[in-house]
Amino acid sequence: MRFRNSRLRTKIAALLVSLTALWAFAAWVTLREGVNLLFVSTLDSVAAPSDPLLVELQNERRLTVTMLGSGQRRPDLLTAQRARTDKERAVVVEKARSGAVHRAADDAMDRRLDEMVGLLGRLDQDRRAIDTGSFDRARVIQTYSGVIESIFHMYDGTTTLSDKGLTTDLRAEIAVNRSWELLSQEDAVVAGVLASGRFTAADQIGIAQIVGARRLHYDRAMVDLESADRQAWNELKANKRLASVGTLEDALLLRTKAQRTRVTAEQWRGTTEPALTQMRKTIQDAGDRLVDRATPMAIWVIIRLLLAGGLGLLAVIASVVVSITTARALVRQLERLRGAAWELAEQRLPGVVERLGHGEKVDVEVEAPPLRFGNDEIGQVGRAFNAVQETAIRTAVEQAELRRGIRDVLLSLARRTQTLVHRQLTMLDTMERRRDIETKELEELFRLDHLATRMRRNAENLIVLSGALPARGWRNSVPMVDVVRAAVGEVEDYTRVTVLPFGPVELAGRAVGDITHLLAELIENAVSFSPPDTIVQVGGHLVASGFAIDIEDRGLGMTDEKLAEINERIADPPDFNLQSSVQLGLFVVSKLAERYNVQVSLKRSAYGGTTAVVVVPRDLIVEQGPAQVPAGTTTQNGLEVRRPAAVGAAIRSASPTVTLPPAGTGPQPVGPALVAVPPPAAEPLPIRPAPGPEPEAPTSAWRDDPADGARPDPIEPEDLPPVPDISTTPSGLPVRVPQANLAEPLRTDEPVVADEQDEQEDPGRSPEEIQRIMGSYQRGTQRGRVDAAEALGTNAAEGEAEQ
Repeated sequence: MRFRNSRLRTKIAALLVSLTALWAFAAWVTLREGVNLLFVSTLDSVAAPSDPLLVELQNERRLTVTMLGSGQRRPDLLTAQRARTDKERAVVVEKARSGAVHRAADDAMDRRLDEMVGLLGRLDQDRRAIDTGSFDRARVIQTYSGVIESIFHMYDGTTTLSDKGLTTDLRAEIAVNRSWELLSQEDAVVAGVLASGRFTAADQIGIAQIVGARRLHYDRAMVDLESADRQAWNELKANKRLASVGTLEDALLLRTKAQRTRVTAEQWRGTTEPALTQMRKTIQDAGDRLVDRATPMAIWVIIRLLLAGGLGLLAVIASVVVSITTARALVRQLERLRGAAWELAEQRLPGVVERLGHGEKVDVEVEAPPLRFGNDEIGQVGRAFNAVQETAIRTAVEQAELRRGIRDVLLSLARRTQTLVHRQLTMLDTMERRRDIETKELEELFRLDHLATRMRRNAENLIVLSGALPARGWRNSVPMVDVVRAAVGEVEDYTRVTVLPFGPVELAGRAVGDITHLLAELIENAVSFSPPDTIVQVGGHLVASGFAIDIEDRGLGMTDEKLAEINERIADPPDFNLQSSVQLGLFVVSKLAERYNVQVSLKRSAYGGTTAVVVVPRDLIVEQGPAQVPAGTTTQNGLEVRRPAAVGAAIRSASPTVTLPPAGTGPQPVGPALVAVPPPAAEPLPIRPAPGPEPEAPTSAWRDDPADGARPDPIEPEDLPPVPDISTTPSGLPVRVPQANLAEPLRTDEPVVADEQDEQEDPGRSPEEIQRIMGSYQRGTQRGRVDAAEALGTNAAEGEAEQ
């Protein structure tokens, strides 16, 4: 019980001390030597059978080169030699592919073994090439020597003994073994040369390289050999056979072109064969002595392994007892702590946040009850966790209240601003209806009207951010083209926006305000992020899932990564964050689109800019029958020229204002055709004629003003050009021509002038001056007709008086 109630540090210290003692003793004493010994012993199972394979490969190489040099085929001898080679090869490959070897070998040794097995496996293919005459002597020497060299690479991987003395002796023995292989390689090359009867300069250079490499390996090995091994090799070097090999090598290397080779094949074979045999016997004897030196080391490793196993067993038993005793208590406490943490992270805290989002009240003490974990270190962690969960829940409550307060403040400010802007628009509307207003004053009122409309959209942005619904709404459906025009009217640089023809489609009244707002934000972005000398096109058409509206600009566009990021934000709008509120427009678009299930996506435009595609679902679309449109009633931007009374009744609260330039400023950009003009009063205006044929309105001064800025003379109705002859509408219907079916006498009647009493209501102005004022007032609705007439090839456009 005392140990159970001890501090956690004591428990962990006891566990670590026992485990560290076990690891330090067993690992240091036995692990390195034992594993190394097992590694070398396992790899020796591959190296041992490879020695006979080396001899057979050397014999096959010499026999093949000799046959190629002499030109005499001896299939029986070659077949028998290849069979002996294949027998030894099968043993080596089987050992190299065993699981024990691969478990003992490291990555480097695995690569060496794979290289050796691969070259041995390709030997059959090389033999077929030799039989077909594809290989010459040099290629045969290179092929067989490469296979033998891969075996020596495998030997090099075994020189990793922990005893440095044994490792040095082993490397020296491998170097002497390489010297023996180079002598065998030299024997094959010289045998092929002597068999061919031609000793070229290339053959002499090749022999010189092999001789130099052999002598270098031999001299280096003599430095590192153990004294007994070095003495054995010195005795072999003093042997006449080996000395004769050196004499014959010098004779071959010192031969000039004019001299004939004085070394015969029998003389060379009689000298090198005994030398190779004696060298191989010396290498085997040195290997036996190396094993004798390594045997005591291996025995001592085994003894230490047994001792470490006995002592380690006691340590392991003690460690298990301590671990079981402490682990149970630790696991129980940690499981409770872990369960509480998961419950807080996955259930309680998300539930609190969700309830706060729904406006419910949350009691922190109820939601974060304290947990008991004892008095040890884990208990202290539990108390700290209690404080953490209480702080987390309290912070969530405070943050939710703060967000709710900010939202309420934003909503209150937005509602107040919206009310003031609405009153401002009403006052501006009243002022625009005044009869005694000057032209310049009317222009300024139009500008103020447009600014107020944009201010209303900013106020609605705050309402959307606060999660509420804007106050504007419609009970009846509104034509889609009027919705788009209203959105264009809320854009600052609306004169750059071109609205293409829309079909007879209406939008449900409940979505008019929000869809207008959504389109205005997208059009504003398109205008803002494109050069000022380019246009923004807005078009729409019915699709399978609803009505698609395309907003295309000709700006610089965005990268694919940026487009993907914005589309993801629009499709899955995140929570509004005051710290990252740079792109409020896209956030407002995403919220409005989510409210009505509208699909909004951005893509690359064919002009290099960006195209925003808005797909309004079918449940918000009301299709109309095709309506007949009179000729000459579209603007240059493709918008229908609206009558003030009709358009004002359709969608007044979303209609933009048009800024009129002062007279004499020359041609100006054409703005949207939707103009905030109030419905006509019940009584006729003083300048309006009595019922009858309408006089033609004066030509717009936007394009006819003189260059010097002087005001033009008033244009009389009879001086205006006739209506252009357009026989059919774009939909193929006949165009109605006013007075085309009247009797001839009625066509020549003079227009009825206004009553004298009406003309005297404003005695301070002449008829010409009144005509100029009204002409300026009507320019906003006449510009589209003028541009449409010019597009059809006429020199002027028909002006119509308002009904």
